[in-house]
Amino acid sequence: MLVSLTEMCQKAKAGKYAVGQFNINNLEWTKAILLTAQECNSPVILGVSEGAGKYMCGFKTVVGMVNGMLEELGITVPVALHLDHGTYEGTKKCIEAGFSSVMFDGSHYPIEENIAKTKELVELAHSKGISIEAEVGAIGGEEDGVVGGGEVADPNECKMIADLGVDILAAGIGNIHGVYPENWTGLNFDVLAKVQEATNGIPLVLHGGTGIPDDMIKTAISLGVAKINVNTECQLVFAEATRQYIEAGKDKQGKGFDPRKLLAPGFDAIKAKVKEKMELFGSVNKA
Repeated sequence: MLVSLTEMCQKAKAGKYAVGQFNINNLEWTKAILLTAQECNSPVILGVSEGAGKYMCGFKTVVGMVNGMLEELGITVPVALHLDHGTYEGTKKCIEAGFSSVMFDGSHYPIEENIAKTKELVELAHSKGISIEAEVGAIGGEEDGVVGGGEVADPNECKMIADLGVDILAAGIGNIHGVYPENWTGLNFDVLAKVQEATNGIPLVLHGGTGIPDDMIKTAISLGVAKINVNTECQLVFAEATRQYIEAGKDKQGKGFDPRKLLAPGFDAIKAKVKEKMELFGSVNKA
């Protein structure tokens, strides 16, 4: 059974660990993440961008696939199905489709409009027992067509959004989507501490978890981060494992590769990467 992020992230914050959000793009990724969470006895968040949802034949299809896997694989750890960087309309669609959690990304709107739209969506989500994440200060880089300028959030604006009753808050602190450039100056922990103070201890979210040094990850968790998003690293290891398999010519048959065998190395690579991150975030045996 899918659960919301509310209790999951509150427990993580109190326990000084973070729950990993790993974005899913197909059946293999979803299965690999769920099996790893079960093996690690770790709570887990399945992130779905609007682009990935469209690719997988719509949000209702995604909900059906995930619920079916939870039953067929015997998954007993807490699992949340979460919309990642949702638009106003996309957030509404996921609430109706059966997601257990949503993120409305209103960071590109003027703060007044962000507040108005977030308030409406908080009321709608909570009326159905669904948790909601909001964002202040756009996360830099590009992820699945969503582009952010890498702003550093204003703690006062964070308070205004948190006061609307959101369950978790993503605040830009210099983090970006994708691979970090060589001249990246790191996370702004002064702002993170001020955001946590201003928002009265709400669980915070760190987007762009790929490539952030381990010591920075641990410092962020100590300052209130209870959810960390990972996507690019999974994409990279999946692609590299598949490339090596093809170049080695394994299982090549007269008409090409068996697609199930072709995706197996990437499946294993995803499992290894997710386990690595769960251990870093401290969520192992926290289910």
